Amino acid sequence: MRILLKPMFLLVLPLASFAQKTVLPGHPDINTSRLKPGKSLYTIYYVKDNNWEKKGTYTNDLTVTGNELKLAVDYIDDKDVWYRNRTSVADAKTLSPVSYKSAGLKNSLDLKFGNPVTGKYHDVKTNKDQQLTIKPAGKFVDFNFMELLFTSLPLDVGYKAEITQFYYDKSPDSVLSNYIIKDVKSYVQRSPKTGKHDSWLVNVLEVESNAIYTYVIDKKDYRIWQREMPVGGGTTEICVNEELDYQPIEARFDKVANLKKLENGNSVIMGTAFARDHSGSNIQVINIKKAQFAPQGTAIYILPNSNYLDEWKAVNKKIRKGKKLSEVPIDPNVAGCIKKTTVYDDKGHFEFTNLMPGEYILWTSFGYTHRYSYSYYAGTNYLMHPSGAVLSSSNVYNTGNGATGATAEIEEYVTIKNDGDKVNINLKDTR
Repeated sequence: MRILLKPMFLLVLPLASFAQKTVLPGHPDINTSRLKPGKSLYTIYYVKDNNWEKKGTYTNDLTVTGNELKLAVDYIDDKDVWYRNRTSVADAKTLSPVSYKSAGLKNSLDLKFGNPVTGKYHDVKTNKDQQLTIKPAGKFVDFNFMELLFTSLPLDVGYKAEITQFYYDKSPDSVLSNYIIKDVKSYVQRSPKTGKHDSWLVNVLEVESNAIYTYVIDKKDYRIWQREMPVGGGTTEICVNEELDYQPIEARFDKVANLKKLENGNSVIMGTAFARDHSGSNIQVINIKKAQFAPQGTAIYILPNSNYLDEWKAVNKKIRKGKKLSEVPIDPNVAGCIKKTTVYDDKGHFEFTNLMPGEYILWTSFGYTHRYSYSYYAGTNYLMHPSGAVLSSSNVYNTGNGATGATAEIEEYVTIKNDGDKVNINLKDTR
C-alpha cells in the first residue's frame, strides 16, 4: 500500500501547487518589494497584418511615500488629439486601493476607496458633476495597479490566479470584473538596446469579454517588457517598454556649458576647406596636388568636443563591432550646440569667432570633380620573318582622360589653447 501511495502523492503535489487561486489585496502572493520606484515609458502600436502604426505613448511613474504607493500614468496621443492622466494611491504592502483620479478631454473622475466608495464624475462637455456612492461586493484591486500586481506575484511555469479589479465607466452597477492568469511559460525577450532577457510569458483572460492579454515580464527585475491586447477588427495593441533606465553612456551632455564655449570667448578659428587628389598605383592623376576648393556657400560646422561625445563614439564603435545591438542615439541637445558658418569666397575660406579655449570638432561635406588619366591596352605589334614566323611581339598601350564626381567628407579636431588665440587650419580631404 505504501508503494502505491508514494507515486500518487508526487503526482498530486504539482496540481495542488499550481491550482488556481484568488489573489486580492493582502494575499501572501503579493510581494510589493518587487515594485521599484521610478519612471517607465511605453510606446503604443496598433498592429495588423504585420503593419505597425504608432498611436501614442504612456508613462508609468511610481513613487513611495510612507505606507503608500502612488502610480501616475500619463497617456499621450501621437498626434496630440487626446490625453489621459490617471493617478492611483494604494497601500504599500497590500495594494489595497486608497484613491483614484483621472482627467481627460471629455471627463474627469475623483474616487476615495472605502466602504462605500465615494467620489465625483465630471462631464467636461456639459460642465456637470455627478456625485458617486458605490458599494462593490468584496475586495478588489484598482485597475490602474493591475499590471504592477502581476509583476509582484511569484510567477512560475503553470502559475494560475484570479484577480478582481475595480474600474468605473459611467455606471456604478458594473465596476468589478475578473481576470484570470491562465498560463505562464518561460520566454526570451530580445531588446535592441540590451540584448536577451529571461522572462515570463503571461496570458491573462478578461472573463467578461473573453479576450486574452499577453504580458512579457522579466524574471530578474520584474519589469513589463511588453503587453499585447486585442482591440477589434483583427488589430492588436502592442505596448513596448522603451527602457528609460538604459544609460550606456555615463557622461552627461551639458547644453548650457557647450553653448557658452561657442558664444562667450575671444578666439577665432580660420581655415580653408579643400580636397586634394593623389595618384594610385594604377592611375596617373592629372590634377595631382591640385586643391579642389569647397565652393562658396559650402556649410562648415563646429561643435565643442566633450567627454560625452568621446564616450558616445566609443560605445557605438563597440556596438558596431559586436553587431548585435542597435547603436545608442545621440543626445538631442547636441544638435542645439552646433554652430554653422559658410565658405565666403572661391578659395574655400571660412571663419568662426567668439570661441572659448577648448577642443572643437569641425566638419563639412562638398562635391567636386575628380579628373584623371589612364592607360589602356590597344593591341600587339609583331616582328615577322619573311617566312611568316613571329620573331617577337610587344603590347601597345594608349592613354585616355576621365572625370568622375567625388564628395569630400572632412572632420578635424582643433584645439584653442588661450583665450584670444587665432588658429589657422586646413580642412583637407585626400583622395
